[in-house]
Amino acid sequence: MLLSSFIHFSTPSRCLPIKTCTRCCQYSTGRSVRKVDTRKVDTPVLLKNTLTFNRSGGHGGKQQYIGLNSSQKRCFSSECDEVGHQHEHGDVRVRFAPSPTGFLHLGGLRTALYNYIYAKKYGGTFILRMEDTDQSRLVPGAAESIEDMLEWAGIPPDESPRGGGQYGPYLQSQRLSLYSQAADSLVQTGKAYHCFCSQQRLELLKREALRSGQTPRYDNRCRHLRPDQLEEKLDQKVPHVIRFRLESGGEPFNDLVFGWNRHEVAQVEGDPVVLKADGFPTYHLANVVDDHLMKVSHVLRGSEWLISTSKHLLLYRALGWKPPVFGHLPLLLNRDGSKLSKRQGDIYIQSFQRSGALPEALLDITTHCGSGFNSNRVGRKMEELIAEFNPSKITTHSALLDLDKLPEFNRIHLQQRIDDAVQRDWLVRDLQGRIQEVYGTQVQDQDVLQPDYITRVLHLRKQGPSVAEMMVSLGPSEITHRFNRVLQQH
Repeated sequence: MLLSSFIHFSTPSRCLPIKTCTRCCQYSTGRSVRKVDTRKVDTPVLLKNTLTFNRSGGHGGKQQYIGLNSSQKRCFSSECDEVGHQHEHGDVRVRFAPSPTGFLHLGGLRTALYNYIYAKKYGGTFILRMEDTDQSRLVPGAAESIEDMLEWAGIPPDESPRGGGQYGPYLQSQRLSLYSQAADSLVQTGKAYHCFCSQQRLELLKREALRSGQTPRYDNRCRHLRPDQLEEKLDQKVPHVIRFRLESGGEPFNDLVFGWNRHEVAQVEGDPVVLKADGFPTYHLANVVDDHLMKVSHVLRGSEWLISTSKHLLLYRALGWKPPVFGHLPLLLNRDGSKLSKRQGDIYIQSFQRSGALPEALLDITTHCGSGFNSNRVGRKMEELIAEFNPSKITTHSALLDLDKLPEFNRIHLQQRIDDAVQRDWLVRDLQGRIQEVYGTQVQDQDVLQPDYITRVLHLRKQGPSVAEMMVSLGPSEITHRFNRVLQQH
């Protein structure tokens, strides 16, 4: 039996906790908490020059510093990490930006969930944005289904394609003029250029690189076109893309999860395309433009994007924009360490919905196998997940998901629903409606549809298998018999 709705009771405080790291900061009154160096440090600061530094956990009470050219240093205590999540320019705004080239799966749900919890923990806004620029791979109905599944799971967006918002539209295909303006700005400032290389030439470059055992990359040929050559090709309306001019010397960034990182992308990649010949942007340009214009303060996304962040930071610098804070979440893997695959039909959220999984059980097992919380116990509801969330506790280790444990999580959360008067009443009405929807007048004894009758069965069955799971395998003539047998047994 499907349980396709979820009563959402999350009412977190909209107030940001005011905390000060006792290891490196001072209160605004100027009263010293604890000095950590011979120099006075009033607030945590971002490092301008540093070597790559990866945080693997807490530092056991000792300050950890890395080499600086500046006179200031930053404390890497967990206290300081937790303090730093209030965006210095205002409200916390996070986004989940899937591509509707498929339906929502467990990996996407987990990313959305961490963004939602982060927003609610710090009194912020959770945005859903559809990155539908790859028009050739769009799946009909996927965008609508993704938003449906987020609402079913109890993590509804505050701003979205369906609900709208101040910074819409929230479909990238409806924002093409914004990307074109940004690309033109890059060209005018010499940060990008027109590339007229044909697909055939690019394919030859790729084949030659593979033949010689090298990683394929664009050779930046069109970067060196003379002004007269450029003007001639534009006058002839030769099809072209716009490529971003990669420069060496990218600044390091302090990832919320992986610590200090820097990747010299110009040494290993050719200049990337930012605007395609059809006028659609690539991911690299679109996500930078949208995050800036939508005033996104923190970008929480999968760790597969960690290596691309230096490229995105170069784009921010070229456009003269201040980047958001980045945090890259570790991978969600199968119990055996293998990668979750979209080819596994059972990892799609709709599959769990159809099988009778409770949304709160799905969120609970997804967070239980990972990190980022002050405790790790079974049976947490959304308000508890928000209250116990601690970003400084997110580790770099992949999360191993054991879906064989989902029935137990489901049983625990079903019991919690039955024990809660409001949710129990909803559950009774839901079961009434679904029995009538599936079996209609075929049910022999209409007394089994009475609220008191169903409530008694729920109380008696809450320690055993889900009533919903029991019903889904029954025919109409069996419902009365099974219900009566349950009552007789007790």
